[in-house]
Amino acid sequence: MHSQKGTTILSLPALTGTATLLGICVALGVGLLIGAERERRKGTGPTRAVAGIRTFALASLLGAVGMLLGGSLVLAVVALVVGGLTILGYQRSRQHDPGMTTEIALVLTCLLGGLAMHEAALAAGIGTALAVLLAAKNRLHYFVSSVLTEQELHDALLFSAAVLILLPLAPNRFFGPFDAINPREIVTLVVLVMGVSAFGYIAMRSLGPRFGLPLAGLAAGFISSTATIYSMGNRAARYPNQIKGATAGAALSSVATMVQLAFVITVVEPALLKIVGLPLMLGGIAAVGYGLLFVRSAFRADADPHSELGRAFDPRAAVVFALLVSGILLVSAAVNTWLGSKGMLLSAAVTGLVDAHATAASAASLAAAGRASLEQAAWPVLMGLTTNSAVKIAAAYKAGGKAFAARIAPGIILMVVAAWAGMWI
Repeated sequence: MHSQKGTTILSLPALTGTATLLGICVALGVGLLIGAERERRKGTGPTRAVAGIRTFALASLLGAVGMLLGGSLVLAVVALVVGGLTILGYQRSRQHDPGMTTEIALVLTCLLGGLAMHEAALAAGIGTALAVLLAAKNRLHYFVSSVLTEQELHDALLFSAAVLILLPLAPNRFFGPFDAINPREIVTLVVLVMGVSAFGYIAMRSLGPRFGLPLAGLAAGFISSTATIYSMGNRAARYPNQIKGATAGAALSSVATMVQLAFVITVVEPALLKIVGLPLMLGGIAAVGYGLLFVRSAFRADADPHSELGRAFDPRAAVVFALLVSGILLVSAAVNTWLGSKGMLLSAAVTGLVDAHATAASAASLAAAGRASLEQAAWPVLMGLTTNSAVKIAAAYKAGGKAFAARIAPGIILMVVAAWAGMWI
């Protein structure tokens, strides 16, 4: 960057001969690729579109040459000229085709040509994505207008707003009683429940409630088993015809808990797995066996082609779940503040209310640091699993009521009992 008579000019790094040649080739390739797609839709006669393969290739090369000769300033002038000519062409064609897709793509192609002179790979990637987007016109229109329902589109926009607006804007700091409240974590929980529910909905719509919900529950369990159980319970309560599939998905989500506990312990302190390996294996077998019972029941259920799929997620249910977990976090922080570290088991029980994996990681870390023996570190792992399982049962009852909780609770209890039996063995 240098100053000349008070004017600040951005100086770009000099291009070597090889880099220049590569940039020109990428610019030409991008223009030809996008232009080839537009040429097929250009039409013929007086009503044909304003630009085809040659125009797009020339526009891309014009952007590249402009960047090569004068940098960003000349590229901006070139883009304005191309934009002006595009507007003139649109004035002629708008009576037959009011859309502006080709015109906007032409200006963007010119800018991509300039970008290729310094970021060839990025320009090539964006150009390819643009060509794919243009070629998918009919499929996109059909998907949005015929496949997606208005409610699904509304839910997709709501989820996007939560992820792209609320989540980045939420403060990532702790405050309130015992410094236990973090707005970013609360919003993350809301997004998590919405995402898990949406994943289950997509699987259910693709494969049907009998097959989609069990598979979605097993996969979503690796994200959060508690959130999965809550989401499946909420679906079962709102749409009773899906209770068998939702129950199978919720039951199978606990399998992921056992797998993740084993993985966390292996990463932090592999030697601890020699002690807790059998308990986790027995608990996992119990969870798999109990889940398969409901999977079998779901598969045997008669498919109703007219059954209501419902919404992808319930925003209010997601908020309620986040508030419940935040309340548990507040209680956990209060107990730790009042009692301090008076015992590993008590601390593990409190931490397990929120996350069994965090408890296992903490206990394994103490063993790895030599602050606790392997035997001493093993008991907190199961204690955290036990209290976390109690929260799962409470979540099942809150979301799905007595009927859903009565189906889920025996499997969770069986899993915990099997794990403790393995520990005593």
